[in-house]
Amino acid sequence: MFRPNALKRRLEKGKKAFGVFLELGHPPIAEITAAAGYDCALIDREHGCQGDIASAVPEMVAVQAHGATALLRVPANDPVWIKLALDAGVEGIMIPAILDGAAARRAAESCRYPPKGFRGFAVPVVRGSGYGHHAEAYLRTVERELIVIGQIETGSGVEACEAIAGTDGIDMIFIGPYDLAANLGYLGQPDHKEVVKAVARVEKAAKKKRKWLGAIPTPGRSAADLFNDGIDLVITHCDVVMIREAARADVAAMRKLTRRSGGKSRK
Repeated sequence: MFRPNALKRRLEKGKKAFGVFLELGHPPIAEITAAAGYDCALIDREHGCQGDIASAVPEMVAVQAHGATALLRVPANDPVWIKLALDAGVEGIMIPAILDGAAARRAAESCRYPPKGFRGFAVPVVRGSGYGHHAEAYLRTVERELIVIGQIETGSGVEACEAIAGTDGIDMIFIGPYDLAANLGYLGQPDHKEVVKAVARVEKAAKKKRKWLGAIPTPGRSAADLFNDGIDLVITHCDVVMIREAARADVAAMRKLTRRSGGKSRK
């Protein structure tokens, strides 16, 4: 965090950004995807491999080594998880299922040192400050450089979206369309008209409060659609899906070849 946050600088200039979810908890995969040129990589500790914060550090190192911004999603709006993630050196933190304005304030204050918040102080020894080598720079810049992302993915969150988006210290609202659809009673239907209506309300509130917007594509709303609709950050894929679909495509191609050749080998 003592280095400039490239993703935040990009967003501040009004440029669009894109990233990838890392679900497998595997540092070489993190390195491969970051080296491909993503603006950011979001290390997922809510879903995916269900690892801890310590296991995410090698992924952060791999991502940051290639110039991408390292984001991390914590399992819950829990000050302890948030503190551990920030101390580990994430450049952006995603907090799932923000339910109301009070929860948004709790999330924001968990990310800040007193007097603006209640984050515990361990700057001289944590990775975020380079284990104390850059303690002074970290203290000067951490609040400015960190991106705090609040997820709205429940009906309660939608009803409170204006208060959540208006919370000081929340930089971006990230909509979770699949969880939102399930919570509203439309499991597996992120493009249902009622879900679309709820998403539109959240987006309107975020724009009114001048907060950045993040989202993932759905079958009815592509990455291009999202950018055209004013979304600032699109997380386009995840490592599991990319590996799975590449494997499926290779297997399909090879099955076609083996059927064409009749399975005969040369003697």
